[in-house]
Amino acid sequence: MSPADSAAPLNLSRSNLSHLDVLREAADLGLRVLAAGRWPESAADVAPPVLPGFTGSSFSPLAAEAAGRCLDAYGPGPGAQLPVTAVVVASALGDVAGAVRVAEAVDGGGRLGPLLFFQAVPNAVAGHLAARRGLTGPVVCVGGARSGFEVAEVLLADGDAELALLVLVEQAAGPGGADRAAAVLLAPQEHCPTHRQLEGARP
Repeated sequence: MSPADSAAPLNLSRSNLSHLDVLREAADLGLRVLAAGRWPESAADVAPPVLPGFTGSSFSPLAAEAAGRCLDAYGPGPGAQLPVTAVVVASALGDVAGAVRVAEAVDGGGRLGPLLFFQAVPNAVAGHLAARRGLTGPVVCVGGARSGFEVAEVLLADGDAELALLVLVEQAAGPGGADRAAAVLLAPQEHCPTHRQLEGARP
């Protein structure tokens, strides 16, 4: 990839985390998108489902819900065994709501519960996904969509994983903002999947 390509911004700022942008970025790196999922998908997605073990922030529930929808679109349910699959979580700002909650507690002299310590880093939800869905590849967290795609490309090219689940998460960072997440299951171009392709996944 040329320096100019690397510097080009990846437009994932809209509330639906544009599939066209994701497809274009994957193609630029020689990757195939096997399935995709996002939150929100419809007006019914008012708040992400509660994620046991995580509290006080939508970051981890957003990541888990988008990833779950992506994996469900690819194949049969949580009990299905995937090839060696890496989990890459990418977020430009990280867990904004969690950081605010911790800062407020510290400023006010309050005590922080152990769950907040556990989920203070984004790889907590990445590990959760890997354990619950039987994903046995590397777990990596990076600061942005572009970096996420590039890390996924490296993991696949080096043979560290056969597939890569890339989860992009951004929380509302100000008035009028919206929480959003998208997940894509990536493979090298030569990979021949046996399950449903992106064209058959949710629109």
